[in-house]
Amino acid sequence: MADDPRDPSKDPERNRLAGRVSRFAKVGAGLSGAAVSYGANSLFGGDSADARNAKALRAALGGLKGPLMKAAQMFATVPDLLPPEFAAELAELQTNAPAMGWPFVRRRMAAELGPDWASRFRSFEHEAAAAASLGQVHRAVAPDGRALAVKLQYPDMQSAVESDLGQLRALIGLFKRMDGSIDPSEMIVEVGDRLREELDYEREARLMAVYGGFFTGRDDIRVPEPVPALSTKRLLSMTWLEGRGLLAFKDAPQETRDRIAALLFEAWWSPMTHLGIIHGDPHLGNYTFGGEGAAHLNLLDFGCIRIFPPRFVAGVVRLYRALSNDDRAEQVEAYRSWGFANLNDDLVDVLNVWARFIYGPLLDDRVRSVADDVPPGEYGRREAFKVRQALKAKGPVLIPREFVFMDRAAIGLGAAFLHLGARHNWKALFEKSLEGFSEEVLAQRQAAVLSAAGVA
Repeated sequence: MADDPRDPSKDPERNRLAGRVSRFAKVGAGLSGAAVSYGANSLFGGDSADARNAKALRAALGGLKGPLMKAAQMFATVPDLLPPEFAAELAELQTNAPAMGWPFVRRRMAAELGPDWASRFRSFEHEAAAAASLGQVHRAVAPDGRALAVKLQYPDMQSAVESDLGQLRALIGLFKRMDGSIDPSEMIVEVGDRLREELDYEREARLMAVYGGFFTGRDDIRVPEPVPALSTKRLLSMTWLEGRGLLAFKDAPQETRDRIAALLFEAWWSPMTHLGIIHGDPHLGNYTFGGEGAAHLNLLDFGCIRIFPPRFVAGVVRLYRALSNDDRAEQVEAYRSWGFANLNDDLVDVLNVWARFIYGPLLDDRVRSVADDVPPGEYGRREAFKVRQALKAKGPVLIPREFVFMDRAAIGLGAAFLHLGARHNWKALFEKSLEGFSEEVLAQRQAAVLSAAGVA
């Protein structure tokens, strides 16, 4: 009997030692080069030292697909964690990820579905429709005529994760030498866990089904359907959802842009307040809009879904209400439930600067933009700079791991709303998502839904 390509014991990419050693050498050489550049630029100084350091780091990472590049993109989206020059260079890595060619595609498809893989599709496009740091997507047609998106993982990604996470600590060490006001140690642990999950396409398919179930019966928020017969742990086939990107609607009528913003808000925050899960990557490529005048949102890519403990979600709601009521004691308890340690009055004051920015639109009971006269790429940077300056005087703060992806989602969505120039009563939208909220009910609902989907 022929070998089953899905048999884990036959998997040539199972965290191979050779793959890890090779990856370690490639990444190490790149980071060593960046470190040498950092030392030289620090020695010679000048106003452009940060810009030269940033270009050196981008050059070190730009040729590497995979986890380290993905992690760098994640850190680049947290406002002012990195100097602006670094954030700008690393953001380019996300928008300029070249696809791998047809020989790779043929090998990957044969390894996942067997040598006769092509016969299982009516058609399969050679050129990738999209490419990112961990994989690429091809358009195809199923035997039953359904249009498909087929997502293929790049080779040796499992080995790359374990190698890159070790080297990521060296990268963070480089940043901490520039500014030690924030301790990102827990962030590294968080990013590592999420990267491992993102490589598991079977898990992604199950979470896609969770979101599909949550929004079932709605025509204005749509989720692809996974196709299990054409999927494996490193290959995910799903129905293709036709639509256009958000930037195509920047000049649409205000009513259209406001409707798009409301759909985005609900697609991210309703699953958070009802199931304790959030789409952790609000990148512009992860949603499109279809129908007349962007009548519906297509929510895409479920690899980076963060499942939060119910007590953390309750803390998010608790802080919202504590800020609304100016209740200092409740603010402290909310931060404690998030995982912030060594809380004192000074630290709470600093954290409130950031919290009042993130929650600001939700605390204001009127129709407004999320931020006036702020470019999308600079959203949150002024406030984050204030926090960093204060922390330099008060001492470093350890960022709790669960804070990372909630913060990333809030900043990413805020930037999307700014791109649109959307105006809403954001408080009313958030209050609607909180109807019937309780930590106990959320815990029961989350456990039942994840158990039914087979998600640990």
